[in-house]
This record gives sequence, C-alpha cells and structure tokens, in this order.
Amino acid sequence: MHREKFTWLMSHHGPSHLPSRVLVCLWFALAFVPSAFSVEPNAREIIKLSIAATEADWKAMPDFSDIERDADTRGGLATSKTYQVLTIDGSPYYRLIAVNDQPLSPAEQARESEKLERVIAKRTDESEKQRAKRLAQYQEDRNRMFALMRAMAEAFDFKLAGEERLEDHDVFVLEATPRPEYQPNSRETKVLTGMKGILWIDKDNYQWVKVEAEVLQPVVFGWFIAKVMPGTSFVLEQGLVTKGVWLPKHFRLEIKAKVLWLPKTYVHDETYRDYRRTLPFSTPQ
Repeated sequence: MHREKFTWLMSHHGPSHLPSRVLVCLWFALAFVPSAFSVEPNAREIIKLSIAATEADWKAMPDFSDIERDADTRGGLATSKTYQVLTIDGSPYYRLIAVNDQPLSPAEQARESEKLERVIAKRTDESEKQRAKRLAQYQEDRNRMFALMRAMAEAFDFKLAGEERLEDHDVFVLEATPRPEYQPNSRETKVLTGMKGILWIDKDNYQWVKVEAEVLQPVVFGWFIAKVMPGTSFVLEQGLVTKGVWLPKHFRLEIKAKVLWLPKTYVHDETYRDYRRTLPFSTPQ
C-alpha cells in the first residue's frame, strides 16, 4: 500500500483497511519548536527534541530509494509484494520486483522496466502545470499526514517511564495516554481517543527507535456502521541509514474492526531495507 495517506484510506475503504507508510510515521512530526532544558529533561522536552529530529528525517526521505516488502494477511491467507521505491522528479514510484518472495520472471521484469521508462518519460515531458499539479497532490497528502501528527500533540499526555538499552541504543521510555479533554475535529483524529502507546527515544540524538500503540476502547465511525475494536495495534521500528538520518525499517499493523456488525481482522507488515541516496530518474539495478 506504500505511502498512501491515512486519511485517503479511511475515507475510501473504512477502518477495516489498513493505512500504510503514513502509519509508519503515525507518531512523527508533532508541531513543536525545540527548547533548551536541564540535564534531566522531562517528557515534554524529550518529545519536542525528538520531533525536531524526525521532521528533518522526513524532509530527507524523498532523497532516498529503498526496497519495501509489503505483506498482508486476510482470512488466514498471506500474500506479499516487494518493490523498489524511487523518487522520480519529486514524487515516489513503486517498481514491483517480487511477488510472494519470488522474483519476477524475465518477461515480468521486462514489463516492469517498460512501465518505469514510461513514467520517467511522462514526467520528463510534463508541462509546468501538469508537474505542479502532481507535486501539489503529493504535498497535499503529506500536509494532511502532518496535520494528523499535530493533532496527536493535543490528543496525548506523555510520561517519562524510565530508561533502557534497546538495539545498542540508550533510550528514554515514554508512555503516551489519551487526554480525556481532547476533542477530535475529524474522523481521522477520532481514533486517537481510544489509543495508548509506548515510545523508545534515543538519548543521544532524540531519534525514535521504536513505537508501540494499541486501541484500548472501541471507536465508532459513520453512525455505528464501522467500529475499530480493542486489539488493534501497531509497531514501528527505525534505524540509522546515513549520518544524521533515521528512517523506518519495520512497521506492523493489526486491525480488528466491525463493519456492519461483522468482525474483520487484517494484518499488514512492511519492512524497508537498502536505503540509498538516488539521483533523479535513476533506474534500479
């Protein structure tokens, strides 16, 4: 499902379908300005500095390509697709390279190469108006995502629960719990009212190493037509990809919902690897 935005998926498919890479950054980019603090920072100060770090990372994301594997499980059936993710003239393109962990056949590889060449040619030949429209749509999606992140600053209280060692990082452990007084202003932010989470934040550079979140109480959408149920959860893990830049390496989301009173379960798992800086219109080897 790649980098489609949470808001698009919720409006087109309902909560039984899963957002993808936007939920990889579900806890990112809360709109704060970093401030100086004492030797012993409190939870809010840690959040402020970590947000500044992750905002810088997300600005750098279009400069990188990566290999992304998307695995879905519905009704006991598991499937997966693997993509080379490229940024082509300012917006991403996903080139299919494997299905169910099997490489494409030579004929299928040739077809995917032809598709990539057509996209490059199309974007190269775009008029200024066409290009502006494409990039504006991409930026609109990103802005919508960040609006959701900003809402999270109001939706949660953060508590410093301790310090740990996680994946060779000394981390702060922060607990996020819903604020009872928070009033959501959209269907997307409404789900925040039923969630809690834990964040592991690197003590040296305030990067997000790991995030876990789960739904604690049912959240109803659309006149009781759909309901996100307890047991819905996600896990996000990040890693250093180059000096000063951290990006996602794993994201898993399990959705438990009721749609028209019928139970639905959906599991989506994404892994990202082989990040590298790419030149415009570069073709994967």
